[in-house]
Order: sequence, then structure tokens, then C-alpha cells
Amino acid sequence: MSEYSAPLRDMRFILDEVANFDVISSLPGYEEATPDLVDAVLEEANKLASEVLAPLNQSGDEQGSRLENGVVVNPEGFADAHAQFVESGWGSLPFDPEFGGQGLPFTLGAPLLEMWASANMGYSLLPLLTQGGIDAIGHYGTPEQKATYLENLVTGKWSGTMNLTEPQAGSDVGAVKTKAEVQLDGSYKITGTKIFITWGDHELSENILHLVLARLPDAPGGTKGISCFIVPKYLVNEDGSIGERNDLRCVSLEHKLGIHASPTAVMSFGDNGGATGYLLGPENGGMRVMFVMMNNARFGVGMEGVAIAERSYQHALAYAKERVQGRVVGGGQDAAIVDHPDVRRMLMQMKALTEASRALAYYAASQNDLASHHENEVAREAANDRLALLTPLVKAWSTDIGVEVASLGVQVHGGMGFIEETGAAQYYRDSRIAPIYEGTNGIQALDLVGRKLPLAGGATVGSLFAEISGTAAELQNGDMAEVGNSLALAHEALVKATEWISTGHVDDPRAQGTGATNYLKMFSTVVGGWLMGRAALAASRKLAASEGDAGFYKAKIATTRFYAEQILSQVPGLLSAVTSSSEATFAIDPEQMTG
Repeated sequence: MSEYSAPLRDMRFILDEVANFDVISSLPGYEEATPDLVDAVLEEANKLASEVLAPLNQSGDEQGSRLENGVVVNPEGFADAHAQFVESGWGSLPFDPEFGGQGLPFTLGAPLLEMWASANMGYSLLPLLTQGGIDAIGHYGTPEQKATYLENLVTGKWSGTMNLTEPQAGSDVGAVKTKAEVQLDGSYKITGTKIFITWGDHELSENILHLVLARLPDAPGGTKGISCFIVPKYLVNEDGSIGERNDLRCVSLEHKLGIHASPTAVMSFGDNGGATGYLLGPENGGMRVMFVMMNNARFGVGMEGVAIAERSYQHALAYAKERVQGRVVGGGQDAAIVDHPDVRRMLMQMKALTEASRALAYYAASQNDLASHHENEVAREAANDRLALLTPLVKAWSTDIGVEVASLGVQVHGGMGFIEETGAAQYYRDSRIAPIYEGTNGIQALDLVGRKLPLAGGATVGSLFAEISGTAAELQNGDMAEVGNSLALAHEALVKATEWISTGHVDDPRAQGTGATNYLKMFSTVVGGWLMGRAALAASRKLAASEGDAGFYKAKIATTRFYAEQILSQVPGLLSAVTSSSEATFAIDPEQMTG
């Protein structure tokens, strides 16, 4: 398996030129995020990722986590790696210093999430889910809950999980049956079973806080009757020390396609009378709490897509440079497969898609910081709406790209890609969960067309489209006119698709749903092209001023040209798929779908 090293040049370039990090670092509270600090953070994070986490990726996949006598045993080396992660304070970077955080921008945290997942996706899920718990308690916790739990979560001494899914309640969380009964002391007794709980049990942390969706006895049906509870693995004493074991346990671990190092648990609450839990947020207000966790996790899962694409690309490129097979086209000498046209096409597609998804994710992260720290309320609201609009794109498109790039990575390896020892297959297996996590990508598409396009009466999407149009015009008026033309044509098709999919379709109520996934792909591809165009314009300015690494800037422009020619050019062809009726999709009954 090839070694991993973070693409620091591209990460820093995207932070500076696409995410406008100079603006972010000037926001109130972020003054310490100087260029020197950013460089130091990225370089040190790369050391942990490449030297500590990455070497455990393949062995962790081979060993997996297992349940022995009621105790989850993780792969060799994971306990030491997690201890180093915690001791170095990596999980605390974007959180409030009041609770042990470093108070640095969320935007700077994005490349770190990428590094952890590129190096070792199975491990990276542990700090990722903890961040969701921190956000939820930060938003909805009482002062006492924040004082009791947040510092231990922020510093990484404790970890967190999300307990939503049950055997009968997957995406439809309104079907949750786990029960909560109030006690005289104000706590609750929780009883029920949760499945698919990532890092649901382990021995790497001193304690685990489970955020559990459950239903009170008199709660209304559906999503309106769900509440959220903090249920610790070990109860916490009044002085903050660890108390007795709570009434919850891991009863089994799932056998999965990938991410074998990550224990995916079936959790049972209340086998001996009820697990002690504490209400987080209002009674029957669990959906609001859940969406705080979900939106944090959706961004993180999108970063997993970027990360696995980057790791697969690095792996395939290293192999293609070394593997000699066949002759150079038009020449007589033996060739490394990187010189064969179709292999080069695949590698460029991998590179272009990875860089476009990275640009989208980092740009979205910058909107998070603007929404939370900008001094102007109108600017905060606009950034919050744009972040909401982009979140389903980051989650769905980036994870689809992760699968596509990992699949191309196997293909570049040829027959060797189908052999586990080369490592390419692991990336493909690991990538496949991300389009399912935290609301399937089909749900993200429905969220985009149903909830996000109408934001601010359509002004949010309108302002974004205006910026895309402006970048296309700037490209058309320079030496990258073909990129600008491609972006303009794709944008025109997207505008038409948006007008169509935003209408009611009362005569065909299933039309929006059947077109939504292709619409999200159109939207994401255009936004990716817009951000790649912005990056190419910045690279062109750097070249003209003779600044920095000319080879890197030329490669960025060439990659953008490839994206425009080979990927962005496909967008107009999706228009008819988006705007067709649902008739063909539902033309036959399920019984007729067999051969």
C-alpha cells in the first residue's frame, strides 16, 4: 500500500483562494489564525496522519474490531494512536476555549477532517461523531450539562455517538420506539435497541456519551413526539469523576463491507430496568437537536468523500508511475501505464473530481465561520442560508465522487486492483458507506429541491447563480475562454432545471422526486466548476505575477480545463433527465420489474 501524505499545497491554495481564509481570519475571535499558525497546524496534522494513522489503515481493515466477552476490542495500535490524537489536542481545534477548545476557525478544521479520513477512515469516524455531540450539547445543553460534559468531549477524553436508527426506523426517525420515562430526580429511564451505532462501544475513551432519540409515554406520534437524551456509558459523579456503569451494552457488532476497524454496534438500553439518561433540549424537541448533530455530521461525511478520493488517487498514481506495460503510443519503448491515454484520462478524472469536491467543502466551511462570527447580522444570515444550500451538495456529491474515484482507482490497477493486498479495494469498500450515512444521498437531493431552493424566497440560490455567471464571464474574457464557455452553458442548463424543478407539478407529484438526484448532480457539478474556475483565475494571476510554484499553478489551470472539457460539459445532457415526467419511472408495477 502506498504511503499517504496530505496535499498541503492544494489544501492551502484552496483555503486562501477559494475559501478566502484572509477574510475568515479577520473575523472577531479568529485573530490568532495567522498564516504562520495555519502552516504549522497543517504540517503537524500531516505528520500525525501520515506517520501514525495511515500505517494502521490496512492492518486495521484486516484485523477489524471484535466483541469479546462483552468488551469491544479494537485493532492493534489504535489505542496508542488515539492517545496521541487526544494528547495533541486535535479534536479541540474549532471549539470554544471556555470548554478546552482552541477557538480556531471551522474552515481550518476542514483539511484536518480530510487528513484523518484519508489516512484512516475507520479511525476518523470516532472524532467526527464526537464533534456532532459537542455541537448538540453546545446548542441545547443546560449550563450544568455543558459544565459536566463539554470539556471532556472537546479535549477528547470522552467520545460521543448518535443513536438514531432502530430495526424499524431508519431514515424515518418518526418510527422510533425507544422509550423514556421521567424519574423523581428529573432523570429518565431509557429502554430500547439502537442499531448501526458507529463507535458505539470501545475502550479508547474514558467514557462515551450516547445521544439517544426516544419517545416519552404521552408523546404525540411521528417526529413531533421524539426527544433527545444524553445517556453516558458511565454515570458521572457530582465532582465530575467517573461513576458506575450505566444500564446499556453492546450486544453485537455488524459484519460490514468496509470500515472494518470502526465498531458498528447494536446497542441495548435498559436490560436491567432502564439506562439513566438526561433530557437534551425540550421534551418532544429531539428533531431540532438531531439536526444540529446531523448537519455537523453531513459536512464531516462529505469530507470523507473528499478524503477517500484523495487517498485512492494518490495510490493509483503511484502504481501507474511504476507499472510498466505495453508501448508508448506512437513510439517503440516500453511505457509505464501512466503514459497510456485511457489511464491518463482516468487519473485526470480522479484528480479533477477530488480537487473540485475539496474546493466545494472548504468553501462551505467558510460559510459556517461567516455565519457564526461575522459582525453584520445580514451577512451572517446570508452565509447561514448559503451553508444550508451547500450542505446537501457537500454530503451527496462529495461522497458519490469518493465512490467513483475509488472505483477508478481499482480500474487503474487492473487485475491487481481486485486483489486485497494492493490496498485499492479497501478504499472502494470503505467509500461505499458514505453515500448512505447521515441521510442517504437521495434524501439529500430531496432536501435540496424541497427545502433549500426556497430559502429566502429563492434569493439564496439566486445570489449564488449570479456569482457563477460573473465568474463565467470573467473566464470568457481572458485566456481561459473555453472554460468560461463550458461554465456558462452548464449554468444556463442548471437555471432551466431549477425553474422546472421548483414548480409544484401538481399534475405529476412524483416528478420532483424522480428528477432530484440528477438535479443535485447538475447543481454540484456546476458549483464545482465555478470554484475550479475561481481557482484557475487565481493561479493565472499568480503566474502573471511570478509568485510561488509555477508548476503547481500550471497544473491547477490544466486540471480546470480538463474538468470543463470532460466533466462540466456533461451538465446540459442531464437537463432532460431532470425535467422529464415520472411516467417512465413508474410505468410498470413492482411485480412486472422481474425479467
